[in-house]
Amino acid sequence: MSKMTMAQAINTALRDAMTADDSVVVFGEDVGALGGVFRVTDGLHRDFGESRCFDTPLAESGIVGVAVGMAMNGMRPVVEMQFDAFAYPAFEQITSHVAKLGNRTRGRLRVPVVIRIPYAGGIGGVEHHCDSSEAYYAHTPGLTVVAPATNADAYGLLRAAIEHPDPVIFLEPKKHYFAKEDVDLASPVLPIGRAVVRRPGRDATLIAYGPSVPVALGAAAQAATEGRDLGVVDLRTIVPFDDDTVCAEVRRTGRAVVIAEAPGFASVASEIAARLGERCFHHLEAPVRRVTGFDVPYPAPKLEHHFLPGVDRILDAVDTLQWPDSREVTA
Repeated sequence: MSKMTMAQAINTALRDAMTADDSVVVFGEDVGALGGVFRVTDGLHRDFGESRCFDTPLAESGIVGVAVGMAMNGMRPVVEMQFDAFAYPAFEQITSHVAKLGNRTRGRLRVPVVIRIPYAGGIGGVEHHCDSSEAYYAHTPGLTVVAPATNADAYGLLRAAIEHPDPVIFLEPKKHYFAKEDVDLASPVLPIGRAVVRRPGRDATLIAYGPSVPVALGAAAQAATEGRDLGVVDLRTIVPFDDDTVCAEVRRTGRAVVIAEAPGFASVASEIAARLGERCFHHLEAPVRRVTGFDVPYPAPKLEHHFLPGVDRILDAVDTLQWPDSREVTA
């Protein structure tokens, strides 16, 4: 058991994967000698050399295009998009080639590319440096989309992503890069596609992923002081979605709130609410609620705290879940 930051956990996952498999290469903007903007790749260039960890031009489409060519020829590239919104110039490569080559060739060509994206808010970043783009990738068939919330998952899920035979979008909550937690590096590599119950609850289920999980846990802790027992499910993987775990919890409690930083319209949160409505309809005591970012462009740093879902907004949503001991509150 080691206490490490999320940045260190991801660095260790990259280092262990590169040590175990010579076909794993890491590249992107400033990931070499500098170690990346967030120092996630610190020391990899020194220890593995220019051929295994190297800098690229400021050309995201070119970075992903090179990764596709490498993957088609037996390599396992792990590329870094420096910030979430910086990945948009590479979007055509990701949706037209990374996601579709396996299907286009009927599985004869596999594309084991991992695209690491520091994403979401909470750092007071200016425009283009904070965004929540998960819905774009989740909507694209052929992509696996992973969003760890804990340092242990950041390590385990990244190891699993690098070993995955098909492309993975790996969303790293940048506001958690430097938070320390205990990580057991000896534990088995965690499977992709499995959610986990972070906190069991009796009265309602909060469903979150990535940077929203600690907020959901904070809301559940606050609700406990007010007499309500809320459970928290951490999705860990957005695609594939773990219907079994999520639906089992919601059927048990009968109430659900979905929490995410991205705007709510046509979002991952919308998809989760729809799936719960289809699969848990006869178990629900109230409509599924969503607590998300607002449907506006990501705001300036001074307004960020208004935009991001917080404990108060989550508890307000919980109050609308038609509790038998109180009058219904309309949203």
